[in-house]
Amino acid sequence: MQLKIMPRKKRLPAGRVALILFLCQMISALEVPLDPKLLEDLVQPPTITQQSPKDYVIDPRENIVIQCEAKGKPPPSFSWTRNGTHFDIDKDPLVTMKPGSGTLTINIMSEGKAETYEGVYQCTARNERGAAISNNIVVRPSRSPLWTKEKLEPITLRNGQSLVLPCRPPLGLPPPIIFWMDNSFQRLPQSERVSQGLNGDLYFSNVLPEDTREDYICYARFNHTQTIQQKQPISVKVISVDELNDTIAANLSDTEFYSAKPNRERPPTFLTPEGNTSNKEELRGNVLSLECIAEGLPTPVIYWIKEDGTLPTNRTFYRNFKKTLQIIQVSEADSGNYQCIAKNALGAIHHTISVTVKAAPYWILAPQNLVLSPGEDGSLICRANGNPKPRISWLSNGVPIEKPFKEQVPRPWLYAGHSIFAKFSLPKYAEVTSSNTGCCVPPREPPFLDHSRLARSQASFPSLPPCRPEQSPRLLELCTCRCFQQRGSGGGRGSGGGEAGLARESSLLRYTEAQNGPAEPPRILTSANTLYQVIANRPALLDCAFFGSPLPTIEWFKGAKGSALRDDIYVLHENGTLEIPVAQKDSTGTYTCVARNKLGMAKNEVHLEIKDPTRIIKQPEYAVVQRGSTVSFECKVKHDHTLTLTITWLKDNGELPSDGRFTVDKDHLEVADVRDSDGGAYTCVANTTLDMVSASAVLSVVAPTPTPAPIYDVPNPPFDLELTDRLDKSVQLSWTPGDDNNRPITKFIIEYEDAMHEAGLWHHQTEVSGMQTTAQLKLSPYVNYSFRVMAVNSLGRSLPSEPSEQYLTKAAEPDTNPTAVEGLGSEPDNLVITWKPLNGFESNGPGLQYKVSWRQKDGDDEWASVVVANVSKYIVSGTPTFVPYLIKVQALNDVGFAPEPAVVTGHSGEDLPMVAPGNVRVNVVNSTLAEVHWDPVPVKSIRGHLQGYRIYYWKAQEGSLKRNRRHIEKKILTFQGSKTHGMLPGLEPFSHYALNVRVVNGKGEGPASPDRVFNTPEGVPSAPSSLKIINPTLDSLTLEWDPPSRPNGILTEYTLKYQPINSTHELGPLVDLKIPANKTRWTLKNLNFSTRYKFYFYAQTAAGSGSQITEEAVTTVDEAGILPPDVGAGKAMASRQVDIATQGWFIGLMCAVALLILILLIVCFIRRNKGGKYPVKEKEDAHADPEIQPMKEDDGTFGEYSDAEDHKPLKKGSRTPSDRTVKKEDSDDSLVDYGEGVNGQFNEDGSFIGQYSGKKEKEPAEGNESSEAPSPVNAMNSFV
Repeated sequence: MQLKIMPRKKRLPAGRVALILFLCQMISALEVPLDPKLLEDLVQPPTITQQSPKDYVIDPRENIVIQCEAKGKPPPSFSWTRNGTHFDIDKDPLVTMKPGSGTLTINIMSEGKAETYEGVYQCTARNERGAAISNNIVVRPSRSPLWTKEKLEPITLRNGQSLVLPCRPPLGLPPPIIFWMDNSFQRLPQSERVSQGLNGDLYFSNVLPEDTREDYICYARFNHTQTIQQKQPISVKVISVDELNDTIAANLSDTEFYSAKPNRERPPTFLTPEGNTSNKEELRGNVLSLECIAEGLPTPVIYWIKEDGTLPTNRTFYRNFKKTLQIIQVSEADSGNYQCIAKNALGAIHHTISVTVKAAPYWILAPQNLVLSPGEDGSLICRANGNPKPRISWLSNGVPIEKPFKEQVPRPWLYAGHSIFAKFSLPKYAEVTSSNTGCCVPPREPPFLDHSRLARSQASFPSLPPCRPEQSPRLLELCTCRCFQQRGSGGGRGSGGGEAGLARESSLLRYTEAQNGPAEPPRILTSANTLYQVIANRPALLDCAFFGSPLPTIEWFKGAKGSALRDDIYVLHENGTLEIPVAQKDSTGTYTCVARNKLGMAKNEVHLEIKDPTRIIKQPEYAVVQRGSTVSFECKVKHDHTLTLTITWLKDNGELPSDGRFTVDKDHLEVADVRDSDGGAYTCVANTTLDMVSASAVLSVVAPTPTPAPIYDVPNPPFDLELTDRLDKSVQLSWTPGDDNNRPITKFIIEYEDAMHEAGLWHHQTEVSGMQTTAQLKLSPYVNYSFRVMAVNSLGRSLPSEPSEQYLTKAAEPDTNPTAVEGLGSEPDNLVITWKPLNGFESNGPGLQYKVSWRQKDGDDEWASVVVANVSKYIVSGTPTFVPYLIKVQALNDVGFAPEPAVVTGHSGEDLPMVAPGNVRVNVVNSTLAEVHWDPVPVKSIRGHLQGYRIYYWKAQEGSLKRNRRHIEKKILTFQGSKTHGMLPGLEPFSHYALNVRVVNGKGEGPASPDRVFNTPEGVPSAPSSLKIINPTLDSLTLEWDPPSRPNGILTEYTLKYQPINSTHELGPLVDLKIPANKTRWTLKNLNFSTRYKFYFYAQTAAGSGSQITEEAVTTVDEAGILPPDVGAGKAMASRQVDIATQGWFIGLMCAVALLILILLIVCFIRRNKGGKYPVKEKEDAHADPEIQPMKEDDGTFGEYSDAEDHKPLKKGSRTPSDRTVKKEDSDDSLVDYGEGVNGQFNEDGSFIGQYSGKKEKEPAEGNESSEAPSPVNAMNSFV
């Protein structure tokens, strides 16, 4: 709707008004406020500045306060209507009006009920120039009724069935928030299978045995009154088929049993909504919530689609495991059909929801304030829309306006469609200002009706006095536009219809008198150097209130020499305001507004600063605590450091109780000794001068329960890294610590990455205390830094934080020069200068190069220099051989040079030495060591760095030194430095050697000195190569040997020493025997038979005796003795085992022993059984003694005896083994059982016979080398 103000044409015929309405063009008006100084004395009608919300829900426990504030000159008076009739506040003692205001206070705390004052209220503010009305304020008290008492039966169902637990909370105002918990005030877990619907019911797609519990409790929280209502607990028991059959068996017949098959799977069906289709209406701008919950086995999955369209990507959200589809900021374009599809392995089902988006009236274009120059046209535009289409009506000073009648004379006010045009003759300026309540409309008294147009005459306004030049500025009229939306389908407002919505806008039309004629040069009314501070990413509006006639043009400039700002980035409003839609950090600066018309120019500078937004990075969390405990709410806030931050804590949107239990410490609120009354909503409000943010958490107080053990772990990584105070070589890094997981953070580790030179590689920067959250970091030039932070506690180190934003430091000259500078020649005529180049981090800027300088150390030459690229070597050619040079290497880049480098000394290339060492002398120390001396080589002839001297020596035959030198293996010894003597170790005795000496430098060896020869004296020989003992007899042994492999001289003789070894390994007397050097065989005679001997054998030279070789051997028992084969590498080993079992004397001896044992046994039996015969005696007479065994015919030995070489285990009656021990388990009837046992018994036929005992005697054990059989004497001792 449009209100247009046009200059009066005195000669305009009345009949041409309709034509003008079609042909007139709208002229843009100057939309700026007047200078406040001009408005100080201006009378103005009321304007509503503050009012209560349209839907006003009050707390019945507190007084009712209905706000109505207005401004005007003179100050307005206030009146109220209630339910459409006048509300006389003087007649109600509980109602008072705030002085100088229209705000009502109804005192219901002392007496009265809130329900008494429920209704629709409207405030009217009036003064002599007009009236303004507020919205219709619907006042209703909050209600939190109790749950109706009901008896809930336990629910029993089979595993896999679906289930819906109804909540059905009491209807409250506003509606309560629903949640399900158990007796311990723990929220019940929800999943794709179990979830809560929008109506508060708890849905189970299929139940499982773990769903069995007796405390499914629905809670309703009424936030307005901060009360929580609880439904009676619901008991659910899920039983398996077996359990169900057991129950049926106890109560029903056999035919009622369920099948033992597993739970039957089934396709999905919807639990909500019902049917195949449903409808949903939602208002424009609200959140559209669509819900589908299905049951089935396995659990269905929900999908959403929109028919003939796509879901808006940025406004669509899925809640409750995709069972709820939400679209925020819904508009008419979101109307249509939406399908939810439930699917599992057995099938799919869908439901269609038809969505219609309604719209309460809303403004498409609200009227703007106007200031008009004389003769200018003006328009007030009032455009609204809604679904269904709203009906627009006009009010003047709060009184409705009827459309004018066509028959009347045209007036300056013109009405067409949604616009009203007004035609005035103004003295100079007219202004229309807008309040927050509506559109401009004409005064009442309609002159004529033309369906879409309206014309009014100024003369017909009874409330508007005639305009005279001597009058002071005065108000014309306050116009209001109302837009209604009806609930019915008709276009008019009937008695049965009500308002679905209302939009209202008011405009104020003023006119003022000119003081200085019709022309005015530009004036800028905004104060100079005004500072605007704006939060980043928000619009910035820079005012340039101006005035002038003709209408000035406005231009904006940024900075001292900036060009005019254009519309492509900025928005230039007609009232001169410059709008930056999204202000960024780089928007900071000075802006200049320039106003021009034909009479002159005016300019004004304003300043803009962009501040970081205030953010709550860690909000207080919902808490359920026990009575008597302590609870802490944390509210960590990040803000612009140039703004002052104030953190305020509220409880239930009011001040905290004045109680010492409440402690506020910066960003923490702690409540000690929690009581039931402490439950409620706690809000953290963070304020700066530019913005405000808040976050709330609800505290629920419950009865004490066991406290779970805390979880200890490494800290969570820090987050929200920010770089501030950015300088060339430093920056401040700040961060927010993560949760310490019940272990205090001891320190923070800061690392950096150089994305330009070493991307992906993190380096240690510094460490700070765990109490710090900022660090001042030193930086190097020309590095693209990123930082990350890790927290450390006693359990370890956290994961790294997310990297900070990158910060590229400015380039600078290098701080350091290359290191490891050296000068060495690779050829005799060059100098190779090398260095370790700087890395990218040390370069400090682009274009890294090196300035290489050199000159001879001992000369007067100037420095020679060359600049090379980023390399590590430069070669100087044409230099003298091995001359010292002074060298320096300096770094530089595009910015400048590094500091003056240090000077190092190098040498040009070396060449081979020219002279051999002289006066070489050899002094033989002993047979294996010689000392060599020589004279040093002159320094100049070395032609390089002296490395040392090298001796070549070799073993040679006399007379063939020169002839066979090529085939002789030479040995080399090098002596470092300037030594002039050295020792030659490891020489062979009695040998002829030759040697020479050479000097060595970095290039190589010089010429060899003349060969010097020398001989080494004799030495002691090595041990004989081998020693064998052959042909052993009863009294002789023969020795054979090989000479020493290294005689080390002339052998003079051999020495043989030997001595016998008895059975106890004791050595006998030593015999010494000299043997000529030319012998390799020797026989020893007159030795003892069956005796072991040990031999020691070595060779001798003039220098002494050599190493000895030892051997052992044994003479035989008789001529039939057989030597065992040689073992190992030719070592002889005489056998110490003699088979005496085949000897005649041994056989006779053993027969005598056996006979003696038999006689002894017979005597014992007779003595013990005197006076009669016993069965044992008869048995002994009838059977031969088992111990008397015949001799074997084949070898002449006793039965069951074995040779020493026989490896079979011993049997009954066998002799004792070689270790002189008898094992009872080897023979249960052995001689040990008869004579050597501690308690030997005969018990053959059950009668007691007797007990015998004897002593065992052991021979000393012989060595491993001997395995001779026991002697006859020892055999007898074992039976005595």
